[in-house]
Amino acid sequence: MDQHRAVVVGAGIGGLTVAVALHQSGWDVTVLERAAALTPVGAGIGLAPNSQRALDVIGLGDRVRELSAWQGDGGMRAPDGRWLARTSAKAAAERFGGPLVLLHRATLVEILASALPEGVVRTGAAASLVDPGDDGRPALVRIADGDGDGGQEIEADLVVGADGIRSTLRRALFPGHPGPAYSGFTTWRVVVPAPDRPFAPHETWGGGRLWGTQPLKDGRIYAYAMAAAPEGAHAPDDERAELLRLFGDWHQPVPEILAAVEPAGVLRNDVHHLIDPLPAFHQGRVALLGDAAHAMQPTLGQGGNQAIEDAIVLAHHIARGAPPSRALTAYTADRLPRTTAIVRKAARTGRLTLLSAPPAVALRNALIAAVSRFGPGLVLRGFDGIADWRPPLADERARVS
Repeated sequence: MDQHRAVVVGAGIGGLTVAVALHQSGWDVTVLERAAALTPVGAGIGLAPNSQRALDVIGLGDRVRELSAWQGDGGMRAPDGRWLARTSAKAAAERFGGPLVLLHRATLVEILASALPEGVVRTGAAASLVDPGDDGRPALVRIADGDGDGGQEIEADLVVGADGIRSTLRRALFPGHPGPAYSGFTTWRVVVPAPDRPFAPHETWGGGRLWGTQPLKDGRIYAYAMAAAPEGAHAPDDERAELLRLFGDWHQPVPEILAAVEPAGVLRNDVHHLIDPLPAFHQGRVALLGDAAHAMQPTLGQGGNQAIEDAIVLAHHIARGAPPSRALTAYTADRLPRTTAIVRKAARTGRLTLLSAPPAVALRNALIAAVSRFGPGLVLRGFDGIADWRPPLADERARVS
């Protein structure tokens, strides 16, 4: 029997994860990445127990945990430093079956890419969908290499669109969908050396603004910020100066971290999300995953986690050997309701974060503090059904020890 061929468009976290899973199932996999090199953004990513269990299916969970910082006790603070809620790492691990871990995105991409044979990932290859195919014919992808030869076309038994929030494959499959909408806020991300004085991991909520500080295993700090802003706005000088204006008078270690930031080291991105769900995550022999399928606000820290879940569930259904129409219908049935609910929950959390009127902020903070007094269980309840997810059984797929 001929080996099945898959083309994955996009070499981000979701695309590489599904490539590894399909490769381990015996598929011939090609990953097409538009960028000239695998250079993930300079930011951290938190992996909750749900995505770690998904990575365990392809034998990479232990390696990820080995190279990650395990989140310790921390909590939520007000800009003046008051603790609004304290979190317990032990309680979270017991409730969800494991710890939250944090690592640099570049480290995660390296782990995933190293699990693929040389030559599987092809950079500098912009791909477009020519034909989604069906059970009776293969899908067809065109690659423009930029070398003047007009590109080439590849037939595939499966095409995976993991090409991000501006996905060209999503637009090809669902041209009538409105696409991503602006959420109302922008984010900044920095990675800097750790401050001299110790600190507890925290997220600080102000009026229409948020700051988070988390340690990486290599001794650096990953910090992120969020604020309400007009779409497309930029600082009049530089983004570090903008962060100082917004957060410079907040509690330590925020000012200390900002003092260590180089202006060129600040990443700023407006946040868009697919608040209107797609009708399906597939068409013909093409499946969408990650931000291409369900871009969400970062307020629950689940964007990358859900892309990893998508990848493992998609590979699970494909490995069962059903016709593409049946396998991909099962994938959509598994993933669309779950991710739609998480997209909407992240949006609700974002609205809570963006409260700016002083009375509303005071009430929000008082409610958070009141709930916290009943113990970590009530605070953690918001992640029930998310962080406790477990991947489907995949007896057909080989587990890597």
